[in-house]
Amino acid sequence: MQVNNKRYVITGGPGSGKSTLIEGLEKAGYACSAEISREMIKAEVAKGSDCLPWLDISCFSDKVIARMTGAWQQSAENTLTFFDRGIPDVIAYLRIAGLPMPQAYLDDLLRHPYENQVFILPPWEAIYVNDAERWQSFEESGSIYDTIRETYTGFGFELTDVPKIAEADRVAFVLNFIK
Repeated sequence: MQVNNKRYVITGGPGSGKSTLIEGLEKAGYACSAEISREMIKAEVAKGSDCLPWLDISCFSDKVIARMTGAWQQSAENTLTFFDRGIPDVIAYLRIAGLPMPQAYLDDLLRHPYENQVFILPPWEAIYVNDAERWQSFEESGSIYDTIRETYTGFGFELTDVPKIAEADRVAFVLNFIK
């Protein structure tokens, strides 16, 4: 099947297997964009910066959005790219923090559109682990998932639930869905 610059988002709460699914798609030969938030947290912690989601979410969100739009622009050379999270994820995290969405984020979303079909991974306690970049409890990850789901739906995206199955089967599920 021939596709032209299709950009699919894979989203969900923390620890639901998004990054593992992205890695599986990458191993299968597809262009993928890793989760920018995790990379940013590592970089900001290494610098001793306060620009972290738990200290200054506005600063952190601005940097993540800038990197997301850059990754979107880089994807233009590929016919199909999968993104570990999209701009609406950042907006969802601002909602959780009780902060307004800057108009610039909406403008960025309009200028950098994704496919209407978004793959969402549900909370999955059996694979959930905390690490240096994932400080939320499993219960909090479920609440985050709900807000992410509401945010994408509110922007008119169609969500496809990815089942709780092995990595290779999740990869096949996504690929079969887009064919």
